[in-house]
Amino acid sequence: DVIGVEDIDMKAMSRCLHFGKSVMDDGYGMFRSMLEYKLNEKGKELVKVDRFFPSIKRCSCCGRVKENLRLSDRIYVCTCGNIMDRDVNAAINIKMEAMRLKAS
Repeated sequence: DVIGVEDIDMKAMSRCLHFGKSVMDDGYGMFRSMLEYKLNEKGKELVKVDRFFPSIKRCSCCGRVKENLRLSDRIYVCTCGNIMDRDVNAAINIKMEAMRLKAS
């Protein structure tokens, strides 16, 4: 019933991460608009998770936030023993946060 997405500031991302115009084609914004429209049509909901939520830095198992995670670190390793792809870890965190936001 709920799909969670990060509320990404694409304009800031293009300036800060040197992606330039490659992220400015508004593809993500258009995708999100179409997804929201289709979900509303089916009685479902799109939940936008705050852009400052630490989805990549938070361990999806124990909840500990790893402050020193670099962009080049592709594997998330936590002191609790959790080892997984960092994008999978972030996806789990976004899903859980979207469910929490929907419930409240």
